[in-house]
Amino acid sequence: MSDAKRPVVIEMDEGPADPGAAPPVPEPTGAAMQGAVRLAARPRSRLGGWFWASASALFSFVLSVAAWNYVTGLLASNRVLGLIALVLVVGFVTLLLGVALRELAAFARLRRVDGIRAEAEAAAGTGDLKAARHIVGRIGGLYAGRPELRWAREKLAARHDEVLDADALIALAEAELLAPLDQAARREIEAAARQVATVTALVPLALADVVTALAANLRMIRRIAELYGGRSGVLGSWRLTRTVMTHLVATGVVAVGDDMIHSVAGGTVLSKLSRRFGEGVVNGALTSRVGVAAMEVCRPLPFRALPRPKVSNLVARGLKGLFGDKAEG
Repeated sequence: MSDAKRPVVIEMDEGPADPGAAPPVPEPTGAAMQGAVRLAARPRSRLGGWFWASASALFSFVLSVAAWNYVTGLLASNRVLGLIALVLVVGFVTLLLGVALRELAAFARLRRVDGIRAEAEAAAGTGDLKAARHIVGRIGGLYAGRPELRWAREKLAARHDEVLDADALIALAEAELLAPLDQAARREIEAAARQVATVTALVPLALADVVTALAANLRMIRRIAELYGGRSGVLGSWRLTRTVMTHLVATGVVAVGDDMIHSVAGGTVLSKLSRRFGEGVVNGALTSRVGVAAMEVCRPLPFRALPRPKVSNLVARGLKGLFGDKAEG
């Protein structure tokens, strides 16, 4: 019994470990957001496009013929069941046509917003008051059905005839109509950045951060488009997302630099203490960059009278309280 209570001495060949010699934690790279952006912005192959178009046409044709044969055969064998099947098929086709019309209407609204922005960019600096009033009228019509902008529209209408400078009139429309929409878009960006950062930091599952980042960015871009009047369907949302992501990849904005880590107070400390938390900060910052690009794409007027949102401020407000309370907006 006395031998069992003796202390055990383990001899070590090497001396005590030196904490200073430990390798540093790798710098976060924002791999989840970069993967999501490149996935959405991947260029389409013309051969692949023709393949999927022909496959869709063939599938639709086969399905239509099969449904027709099924309904006609059922009518011949049992008239009551055949009529029920016919009503169901007609209802399905009607709903399908409704979805198609909604998608076409969504594309039309996106083109309408793009047209207003193109006219505003072309009229900038020309001094054409008639063109400026036409642009302001189109923007007012775009938001005619928005009750939350009724007061802003009334203020713009009250001062519309007083402004005789083209650039000042467009700036007035931007300040009155788009300022509250910009604030709502900022809140959407902050929420998306917070969600992406949280999942990246807390969920260690492979590809979970990439899927979450892509889904959060798709939802954020769609909500920003809806805020600015370009409500989009499924195909319209994907087209809009591809436009935003392609722009980011082409301009190199998805590249990670030191400004991404320092955009949130304490970000460098977190990246040194935990790679997952550092990745969360970087992915949240990249999500904010995507959101700012989406605002520029979806906005009916370019940023002139109002300042363009800063990514550092968006990330600081979005992640405040998540990685610490030191972040200031």
